[in-house]
Amino acid sequence: MAVADQKITDRYAVYNGDCIEVLPGMKDESIHISIYSPPFAELYNYSSSDRDLSNCASYEQFLEHYGFLVREISRVTMPGRVTCVHCMDLKAGNGAQRDFPGDIIRLHEKHGFLYHSRHAIWKEPLRVAIRTRALGLMHRQLVKDSSLCRAAGADFLLVFRKAGANKVPVKHPLGLLHYAGERQPSPTLVQKYAHWKNAKTNKLSHWIWQQYASSVWMDIRTGRVLPYREAKEVQEEKHVCPLQLDVIERCLTLWSNSGETMLTPFMGVGSEVYCALKFGRRAVGIELIRCLEARDFPVARLRLLASARSAGRVYVNSQYVASVLTSGRPLVALTFGSRPSGPCSPTRKRSRPVCWPRRAAPTT
Repeated sequence: MAVADQKITDRYAVYNGDCIEVLPGMKDESIHISIYSPPFAELYNYSSSDRDLSNCASYEQFLEHYGFLVREISRVTMPGRVTCVHCMDLKAGNGAQRDFPGDIIRLHEKHGFLYHSRHAIWKEPLRVAIRTRALGLMHRQLVKDSSLCRAAGADFLLVFRKAGANKVPVKHPLGLLHYAGERQPSPTLVQKYAHWKNAKTNKLSHWIWQQYASSVWMDIRTGRVLPYREAKEVQEEKHVCPLQLDVIERCLTLWSNSGETMLTPFMGVGSEVYCALKFGRRAVGIELIRCLEARDFPVARLRLLASARSAGRVYVNSQYVASVLTSGRPLVALTFGSRPSGPCSPTRKRSRPVCWPRRAAPTT
């Protein structure tokens, strides 16, 4: 298969292909950070492709298959830099749990990574119970026989560092000024320290670091993901589960510098690529399944920067978004009734002005 399609610019490269076949063509030690969520063995089938890790015949075969990818990620990662893996415990049958994170740790250690840290991503038990219908989370089971009750499983972010000295330090000369999470610092703290020049005495940066340094991330916004229903091909993708943007943004902030290159071997709807470009990084994304609108713009226009839809913005056309992504300019904050200026403005009648489904303007 190798590469079925690709799009390469000076800011990103995205490939429609099998990551295990694409990665061998990349240079040694060319990646500063990788962020991804691998297929969860024996839990979901993501496609019908024989190359898809989720279609392995057994858990042991999955780990063997996944090992080829970890080996390649180790090769392309710079010494002293990290790879971030999102995962969770899996079902093992008979009500038992499989230590999937533990197997991922052992696999990375086998291929030259050092186990660096682990963050648990808290999930609200009631929502997990409703979504999974797990007997152990039901209140009626507590009443009947609590010996079968268990905790709502957290997600985990496993961080591995490649052995060797990091030649380019990841610096924060002004400290941390952007927080990705539901809990926000007080307005007084932001107002006083947002432009503070001394990082050591910046209390806003100290507050953000205290949240990021926690072993349990309690306020990851599980609903803050790129729109994925529009990207799902019924015949091609059986399960779509995008990684939360808060998680990706924290990884990029903590373990990479502006202008460095991020890799994601399971690009999916493009969340990691989107965040990398948003935070001034370069990105390499690989996706086995051909995404929606791939012939027009392989990253599916990075889901039109997602925030446009969440803010009720409707006047966005493909030429405008594509020009923004390739030039590095910020996307104009478009709201109902407002239009951007310039040659790619949706005011021009030669192109369709609305990319998202039309909605009636709110009444005032």
